[in-house]
Amino acid sequence: MYKGSCNCGGVTFTVAGDLAPPSACHCGQCRKQSGHFWVSAGAEDEVLSVTDSGTLRWYAASDIAKRGFCGTCGAFLFWKNPDESHTSVALGALEKPTGLAISRHIFTADKGDYYDLNDDLPKRAQ
Repeated sequence: MYKGSCNCGGVTFTVAGDLAPPSACHCGQCRKQSGHFWVSAGAEDEVLSVTDSGTLRWYAASDIAKRGFCGTCGAFLFWKNPDESHTSVALGALEKPTGLAISRHIFTADKGDYYDLNDDLPKRAQ
């Protein structure tokens, strides 16, 4: 069981199951939304439970994705393709210990010019 929340506690969530191996996304949207690259792991929708005090907001970021965030504190919590049966959850929002580790980097062609990727993890340009 994983538990997570935004900064102000207006949005909390639990994952009562496994998370997919975490990815670090370096796309321009994730960098702008989070302030750096964004690390998330997919949870099947059937095991993800969100409790919201009315502050959860969704932003249609593209034709295929929406991003969930707290309208009070601004914490970026979820990434969702409405056509898929899973939701990506922000690893930074999870309570420790998670026992998780980044498994790969994605959208590395779009990464910021102010950092390097010096680890041995798989890297996907798109």
